[in-house]
Amino acid sequence: MSSPQSSPRSEPARRIRPWRWLFLLAVLAALAWYATHSGDPGGSGGGQPAGGPRGGGGMRGERPVPVTLATIAPADVRVVVPALGSVVPRNLVTVKSRVDGQLLALNFVEGQNVKAGDVLARLDPAPFEASLEQARGQLARDAALLKNARLDLERYRGLLAQDSIARQQVDTQEALVRQYQGTVQADEAAVRNAELQLSYTTIRAPIAGRVGLRAVDPGNMIKTSDAAGIVTLAQVTPITAVFSVPEERLPAILQRHRSGKGLVVEAWDREMKNRLAEGRLLAVDAQIDATTGTVRLKADFANGDGSLFPNQFVNVRLLLDTLSGVVTVPTAALQQGAKGSFVYTLGDGGKVAATPVKLGPVDGALAAVESGLAVGDRVVVDGLDKLKDGATVEPIDPKAVDAPGRERKGGNGPRGPGGRPGQ
Repeated sequence: MSSPQSSPRSEPARRIRPWRWLFLLAVLAALAWYATHSGDPGGSGGGQPAGGPRGGGGMRGERPVPVTLATIAPADVRVVVPALGSVVPRNLVTVKSRVDGQLLALNFVEGQNVKAGDVLARLDPAPFEASLEQARGQLARDAALLKNARLDLERYRGLLAQDSIARQQVDTQEALVRQYQGTVQADEAAVRNAELQLSYTTIRAPIAGRVGLRAVDPGNMIKTSDAAGIVTLAQVTPITAVFSVPEERLPAILQRHRSGKGLVVEAWDREMKNRLAEGRLLAVDAQIDATTGTVRLKADFANGDGSLFPNQFVNVRLLLDTLSGVVTVPTAALQQGAKGSFVYTLGDGGKVAATPVKLGPVDGALAAVESGLAVGDRVVVDGLDKLKDGATVEPIDPKAVDAPGRERKGGNGPRGPGGRPGQ
């Protein structure tokens, strides 16, 4: 029996196997090369992976961070005292009836602006007209008695001159005339009171302002003791706002207020997006609230357009002073660190440096700089989330970024092919 022979297919397989390993090694090498060079759009072969660090500024093949810059320039900065306030009507009146009676009609539309003296409501006048006629009748009766007593007194005096009657009878008649005079005076007062009560059946606006929602409907009996009255009337032109400021601000405020120069007060909406009105400081409270350490102030606004409404919440900005020609920085450039505020300034080679700054008053989008920056310095205002000290940046035009059809992502501006910032 002959020895086993190898299969004809086994030899070629053993010869091919080493080439298969070489092929696999070549594929792995190609994948490794692609992984290490795909982050270099210029094909320079820097060897920096696509997800490698960005912003160090000194590593080969690193992409600059697109940022928007602003140039430091002098400007006027307002010293503003911010506060929270509430709008208060200049005068607020609850219109009530001064007599009891049935309400016949209301002569206003809810929410209407009225003038002082306009008729707001009418009560049934019939009971008051009857009382007036009764008082007038009593006055006529007593006036007639007084006239007759005076005539008798004249006759008695003539008889006394002829020594026909006693002096005592004349004195008695004089006393009766004085008594009737007092009665007539009381009757005249009763007539005037009845006329006044009748006039109260016509209810008029005591001040000019805007009427609220009515508290009673026509046909109801109303009394002088009704707490809600008939309607509320608020004077809204002009109107006031009450707000509180810290007590340490009080000396500077009082100095300006007492000088007669006046302090401008602005009222802004809840989101601080729209300025509603501008007015003047009207008064300072007589005492400081010991609980909160604040003092209440009142400002006056013309409110011709009706932008302020009673009990409306407003953000108040009291203009205390204006600093002219000081170094300013956009508040969008400010960052907070362990040692305080700082900004990223552009240096040589397109690199940024974290520069500490000492800030002064802040006015909206600008902040005064007491130290740390000079006129002409360039600071980063957009793209800050990708920065660190020493990062390389590429300035971009904000107008190009905000143009229609362009989209900003992550504050770095639009990117073209290969991850480069769009031009």
